[in-house]
Amino acid sequence: MQRTLADWLSHIERIHPKSIDMGLERIRAVSQRLGLKRPARKVITVGGTNGKGSTVAFIEAIARAAGKRVGAYTSPHLLAYNERVRIDGRDADDAALIAAFEAIEAARLGEGEGEIALTYFEYGTLAALWLFERARLDLAILEVGLGGRLDATNIVDPDVAVITTVDIDHQDYLGDDREAIGYEKAGIARGWKPLVLGDDDPPSSVLRHAYAIGASAVRANCDFFFEALPAVIDAPPQWRWREVGYRAQLPMPQLAAPAQLRNAAVAIAALRALGGAPNKAQIAEGVARAHVPGRLQRFERAGVEVLVDVGHNPQAARELAAWLAAAPASGRVRAVFAALADKDVAGVVAALAGRIDEWHLAGLTDSGPRGVDVDAFAQRLRGSAAGEGERHADVAAALDAAIARAEAGDRILVFGSFHTAAAAMDYLATR
Repeated sequence: MQRTLADWLSHIERIHPKSIDMGLERIRAVSQRLGLKRPARKVITVGGTNGKGSTVAFIEAIARAAGKRVGAYTSPHLLAYNERVRIDGRDADDAALIAAFEAIEAARLGEGEGEIALTYFEYGTLAALWLFERARLDLAILEVGLGGRLDATNIVDPDVAVITTVDIDHQDYLGDDREAIGYEKAGIARGWKPLVLGDDDPPSSVLRHAYAIGASAVRANCDFFFEALPAVIDAPPQWRWREVGYRAQLPMPQLAAPAQLRNAAVAIAALRALGGAPNKAQIAEGVARAHVPGRLQRFERAGVEVLVDVGHNPQAARELAAWLAAAPASGRVRAVFAALADKDVAGVVAALAGRIDEWHLAGLTDSGPRGVDVDAFAQRLRGSAAGEGERHADVAAALDAAIARAEAGDRILVFGSFHTAAAAMDYLATR
């Protein structure tokens, strides 16, 4: 029998032959055996290519500022599995997760009913739902793991669904273009419920699906609007959120990237669509407090700025490029880049063209079957500036080299995956 959280995590990685196996039959069957009903009085499900975790953080922070009891389920984690399940702003402790896993294991083995093999993500989703139901929450926020229609979180009917953005990623599972991917993501919408869309130009597949099921689409820069306000001397920067009959002037988010303004705006739209919306002071407090590790997170080493970001696809790279252009370093920008084998690394590098002065490539050989060694990684980047960069066995070695090279005024940007960000944060915590 598993005794520690580490034992349990090792166990649940082994019980299904595939790490990803899309479909709702298995998780729905075990949920029924567990007798799970509803994780909270209200549920918001957040899907999208990028910006999901930040949007969840904004919704969570604003709702908590309004005095709500809130649970948030996100993935993947950066440093500890416990990060995936938060209740009232606190990560679930080992004992709580172990209790949930024990209940799920008993249900999955199903005395007399037949064993059901769950994936790692299905197991974690059930644990979050089990813990949320027992916490008597006002609001549960569920971040989609992959796609939406066949994602484990989709066994719960949300009161509001959110699609932050739709872009190209996970093509092996979701399709090769925005229309196909949009269709999969739109599967989290429910009939006669709001569907909040963060894209200015969402795929027509999303809008068609919303129309077909009677979901009410709430669109950025169509039904709600947001804009940074002109700078005022000796005053902190602000922005405005507005819709017909309502506007709020708000502090800038502490999250740095340009996309975070959109993520905050989408979060406000979702809470207003939910009903019983927080007041302007509560919205302002939540926007100012929201924080997510690994999103242009700033460190300093030897007088050099080090930024760590989980960005791992071309859309995220375009956002990074926009931020680098808007906030230029006085010196050189040195990139530490490591990505998983199934990512469009050429597209990522192309999006950052002209913004990086020096590339350091790193391997991710300890990241499971999608990991890649640095030579194979560099081979995929042949012909690009990054492909001619220095090669390092791992992220720690690449950071060592970049910091050693850096001079005052330089900036080091570490990005490419959650694994990359986690390795960088581990390195920076010990040096």
